[in-house]
Amino acid sequence: MKFGKTIKIFLIDGDPNGRMTCELSNWTGKAYRIPRVKVKECIDRQDLNNPGIYLLFGKSEDGFDKVYVGEAEEIFRRLQQQVSQRDFWNEAITFISKDENLNKAHIKYIENRLHTLAKDAGRYQLENSVIPTQSSISESDRAEMEEFISNIRLLVNTLGHKVFEEKREVKNNDEQQPIFYLRGARGAEAQGEPTAEGFVVFKGSRATLSNVNSISPSFAKYRQQLIEQNILQQNGEVYEFMEDSVFSSPSTAAVMVMGRNANGLLEWKLPSGVTLKEFESENR
Repeated sequence: MKFGKTIKIFLIDGDPNGRMTCELSNWTGKAYRIPRVKVKECIDRQDLNNPGIYLLFGKSEDGFDKVYVGEAEEIFRRLQQQVSQRDFWNEAITFISKDENLNKAHIKYIENRLHTLAKDAGRYQLENSVIPTQSSISESDRAEMEEFISNIRLLVNTLGHKVFEEKREVKNNDEQQPIFYLRGARGAEAQGEPTAEGFVVFKGSRATLSNVNSISPSFAKYRQQLIEQNILQQNGEVYEFMEDSVFSSPSTAAVMVMGRNANGLLEWKLPSGVTLKEFESENR
């Protein structure tokens, strides 16, 4: 069961685009969000001389979200080094312990786990050239670090980066997540679900090889991008989705599957035949 959380955000510079701290009630961890251009000003933050974890966020040359996962025994010094060594990033999020209870083994364990979570989620390109080594820690320490990681994921998401979040919605055990189906001409057959971000088409879904002439140019361009990114790969007479893919709306998802303009609220249906539009109306 999930419980409500209280998050305290403090704007260090009084600017929503500047430095900020982020804390959870009843948690010894503390997060800093630091724009790249503000790193040198963090010389006044004494707790950034402690060991911790840092994430560097930016864009690749082709516009994709990119992240670097790292650890350091002195966070501020390492961020200064990264300013001169890596130019892709424009924002850092760091995590330290307010009770100074994180040691080298702890942060190495967290670094490895966060790298794995980011890779499994598949939302961001990883800048790391090697997989961080996972340290060996005791069972009790591992339990504490997993709780620390859970809070890191929560705060990173709150600060605008879904780098560790699964594309599919995760429901509580007592809730059944409905799966919607779409079947169309020319081999189109897909499964997916609505999410807080829009609509996710599941890996293994099949899409048509060609577009109809009347498809909107913007949709045709988007579909071509999916092919070039190898998200859609040809498998016989159809394209196959090689990973779970999040789209901004059910209609965009339907167009990518069917190769034609479509109303996703009517095309996506439950096995019973209930459309997504009917399902959402019933819920309301």
